[in-house]
Amino acid sequence: MAKKRKTYSREFKVETVKLITEQSESVSQVALDMGIHENTLYKWIRELSAKPEAAFPGKGHMISEAEELRQLKKENERLKMERDILKKNGHLLSRPEVVFPLICHLQAEFPVSVLCDVLDVSRSGYYAWLRRPESKRKAEDKALSEVIKEIHKESNGEYGSPKVHGELRRRGTRCGHNRVARLMRRDGLKAKTIRKFKATTNSDHKLPVAGNLLNRDFSPDAPNKAWVADITYIWTNEGWLYLAVVIDLFSRAVVGWSMSERMTRSLVIDAFTLAVMRRNPPRGLIHHSDRGSQYASNDFQALLEKHGAICSMSRKGNCWDNAVAEGFFAILKRALVFHHQYQTRDQARQSIFDYIERFYNRKRIHSSLGYRTPFEVDQLNLAA
Repeated sequence: MAKKRKTYSREFKVETVKLITEQSESVSQVALDMGIHENTLYKWIRELSAKPEAAFPGKGHMISEAEELRQLKKENERLKMERDILKKNGHLLSRPEVVFPLICHLQAEFPVSVLCDVLDVSRSGYYAWLRRPESKRKAEDKALSEVIKEIHKESNGEYGSPKVHGELRRRGTRCGHNRVARLMRRDGLKAKTIRKFKATTNSDHKLPVAGNLLNRDFSPDAPNKAWVADITYIWTNEGWLYLAVVIDLFSRAVVGWSMSERMTRSLVIDAFTLAVMRRNPPRGLIHHSDRGSQYASNDFQALLEKHGAICSMSRKGNCWDNAVAEGFFAILKRALVFHHQYQTRDQARQSIFDYIERFYNRKRIHSSLGYRTPFEVDQLNLAA
């Protein structure tokens, strides 16, 4: 059987090129992360740069003097905060187990003599500490702690100790969960907190609705048997940006997405169209969503019928019927959106695109998938 050629939407191509042209990512790294051939990326860059007015709407966003002043004020506030922290925790600097590692860390930047004078310790005491042999357990903790920090950073601060422990096991490192939790507490690492999720569904319409065929069966035995879809919103200083996604329940992969400043039926049509382009699902696929007017619209229902998809909708006012999609938005906002103040819709669009395509689908492990990524689950299924 001939291998199916991959297809991508215009929005996908535009945002991928922006990772290179605006985020200074290398072509080779983006190609590796996205699973796209480098020559294809170079072609996209040439095509989009030839007609910038068509490929990149808007005039870009140069940093204004007001914005630069705002950033400087923010940095000044951060410096004041760090000064206050040092004042309030100055008593800790009297403890050699704290001071000596700090000097070791800073000696590449400042002379040891100056550091010892400022921190009020003797140079002879510091050098004696350096010569003291490190215990095996302490050395192992030190090495493990560095790996934990790397994993936590790669997850954008999303992982708590259970997922960090799961990722360590995936990398072949055997250690106890309690040890991981202890080292994370020591280093001040923890999962980002979650805020309450607010639904966007408007089911106050006269359009026909479908029954709940999915019936909370969120674990199909094969891909492209059941997809769930939903819409959420992200605030920017330019106004709201709406995001629609389509998720394959088998691998939890986001197979389709679309973003727009308006929450119309075109938003969900574009997300479903991208999912079909990428997955080419068989007829009989269950497409589950809420009862929003976008999903109940005649245009969207005609699109489902065209591709042989069966419509399923949550019961009125019951968010648990679409818990996987709701859960994805909670993860996205906890890990990313709530920790950014987006100045423009374009900035938010780029950030969300990068999170979905490069981290969530390809790198984020799921406990429900046996601590594997959606990409790994899909690849294992293809190889079976």
